[in-house]
Amino acid sequence: MTQMLLETEGLTVRFGGHVAVDAVSCGFRAGELTAIVGPNGAGKTTYFNLISGQIAASEGTVRLMGEDVTRDPVASRCRKGLGRAFQLTNLFPNLTVLENVRLVIQARRRMGFNLLSMATSHRELTVAAIAILERVRLHPLAEQKVGGLSHGNQRKLEVAILIALDPVVYMFDEPTAGMSVDEAPVVLDLIAELKAEKDRTILLVEHKMDVIRSLADRIIVLHNGALAADGDPATVMASDVVQEAYMGRDLADV
Repeated sequence: MTQMLLETEGLTVRFGGHVAVDAVSCGFRAGELTAIVGPNGAGKTTYFNLISGQIAASEGTVRLMGEDVTRDPVASRCRKGLGRAFQLTNLFPNLTVLENVRLVIQARRRMGFNLLSMATSHRELTVAAIAILERVRLHPLAEQKVGGLSHGNQRKLEVAILIALDPVVYMFDEPTAGMSVDEAPVVLDLIAELKAEKDRTILLVEHKMDVIRSLADRIIVLHNGALAADGDPATVMASDVVQEAYMGRDLADV
């Protein structure tokens, strides 16, 4: 039995009288890529926000490698192994591509600014950052300011930063949104490479069914904030639940 890296139990959030995520219980194992699907407004990004700590749960529990992190702030969850790439890019536009990645590595290693070791550590950080940029095919742009990058290259840099965090749980929220048909395969290939690291788990919010078919080991379906289906891609995608959800019909009877 592979290790359960992330679990949510009865995870719920209410905004006034609206239940945005409704008692979702789900576990995510090492070596597995889970696609989270559902119509617009189903609660997918809100579920991500609850897991990563951007919003506080009204009820329920989030466990990371068995530890209850429900009340932990975002930074604490990140240090414990939870890494998230956002639907909208979240970068330092006035720094270079290299500096963005290097800062993340420095923060992860909790390195200070000791003058005696700064030169050596700076070289080590730079080498590590360049290796990640090569992996995401951004090394030719290492010295370019992030603000001048195309949207597609910013998305690739976001993946590089996530890799630099070295998490056990990777969370991708529509990673190819706004990317051209030429740019998207690079990011999808990177996610496939990360999936091969069998000691990690990947959560993917995605609307593109071809992407889901090519990458997912498992699909969970959210509808009106609740878990409507959970299983292997072929079974879930053929189910009435998914067909009705994506055709916009009422799932009140599900």
